[in-house]
Amino acid sequence: MSVSPDQQLPSVSREWHLVRRPDGWPVPEDFALREVPVEAPAEGRVLVRNRYFSVDPYMRGRMNDVKSYVPPFQLDRPMEGGAVGEVVASNAEGFAVGDHVLHFAGWREYASVPAQHATKVDPDAAPLSAYLGVLGMTGLTAYAGLLEVASFKEGDAVFVSGAAGAVGGQVGQIAKLKGASRVIGSAGSDEKVKLLTEEYGFDAAFNYKDDKPVAEQLKDAAPDGIDVYFDNVGGEHLEAAISRLNVHGRVTICGMIAGYNDKEPTPAPRNLALVIGKRLRLQGMLVQDHNALQPEFVREVGGWIRSGELKYRETVVEGVEKGVDAFLGMLRGENTGKMIVSLG
Repeated sequence: MSVSPDQQLPSVSREWHLVRRPDGWPVPEDFALREVPVEAPAEGRVLVRNRYFSVDPYMRGRMNDVKSYVPPFQLDRPMEGGAVGEVVASNAEGFAVGDHVLHFAGWREYASVPAQHATKVDPDAAPLSAYLGVLGMTGLTAYAGLLEVASFKEGDAVFVSGAAGAVGGQVGQIAKLKGASRVIGSAGSDEKVKLLTEEYGFDAAFNYKDDKPVAEQLKDAAPDGIDVYFDNVGGEHLEAAISRLNVHGRVTICGMIAGYNDKEPTPAPRNLALVIGKRLRLQGMLVQDHNALQPEFVREVGGWIRSGELKYRETVVEGVEKGVDAFLGMLRGENTGKMIVSLG
């Protein structure tokens, strides 16, 4: 086993546990930051000092004790999520102290990770935090959701909800780079709307929190209708998009954050019958179904990032103790781009 020569392994690590299931909106009392002992990695494992971990909307669903596409978080156990860090001890062939790896044992300072679940990343090719966002799961979600699930083609008009978030901002920019005729985004503040049009290159954007209904704002922004809707929000946005979609329009349903904390089921769009006459296609997506696109995604998006054609933002919160604050802030829409917790 190899251990970092300039660093003695710590005796304890701090990690976030879910201690009770949230009832509606999560509150800080649903979580606990606990100290746990750190042990040298067993055979086939590496010990990683996490540098960054991700907080994402889908994690809210894992806090409920319901059967879903991913198992729920266990009570009084560390929560999970994307993380990137440095190997400080290795008991696995192919991994050395000092390697940087991407893995799924986030929400903690130190993680013992099976080697087969760790992926090496190059900190010289991109900032480490980028592997959790623009070059990570959220980036692949945007790429696959637009190009594969929505069958985007040059000349399409595209509407993206939650467009200032990590996925949405990338969807709109990829659409522009691939020849969209018009790209429209919705966001939750005037500052974010300005970001979309002035930095990300959206043709139009609107603040869904304004007094004017989303349907009216979308009609004004897309007088000739839309061909693709990338849904991160659900609710009123999905209903508005169905009204504006042209015949044979396609919808990628990636997230429905508007209803994640509702205690009662969210009602379906009232205009769902339009799906028939317009021959619309509404398809849900999970990013893990599209892992085959990973090499193409990294090559193309990495090139756009290096050339400056694709821009991205991160909202970074410092300190493991701020993990829950970052998560709750993300649910409230306080982030621009990817919400990330930095552990220094």
